[in-house]
Amino acid sequence: MSDRNELAEERTHWAEDRTSLANERTFAGWMRTGMGAIAVAIGLKAVFGAFEPTWMAKAVASIFLAAALFMFWSAQRQASRTHGRLSQRDASIKTPRYFIIVASVMAFGALGTGVILWSL
Repeated sequence: MSDRNELAEERTHWAEDRTSLANERTFAGWMRTGMGAIAVAIGLKAVFGAFEPTWMAKAVASIFLAAALFMFWSAQRQASRTHGRLSQRDASIKTPRYFIIVASVMAFGALGTGVILWSL
């Protein structure tokens, strides 16, 4: 193989590594967005604490918790799919199992927040 072809192949490998790392950053961004939705749900409970009927304020806050759950699930699913399409070369990237674990922990946290929210 010529030097020119080897350099082109090496650049392609680096591009795949950059895409894998970008996939991880995107996943982390969606995790942050989901946590922001949880914070909005908690904030709504604080702002509308004395609101009557209380179930309505809790229901609106629950919409944000449901959005967070969807974001966690969707981010994990997309990150795992993207990971499967790429081949790792030199970069140390996370496995699909990592995405599942992080998204699951975040989802359980959101569910716990919902339980506490509705019990107040």
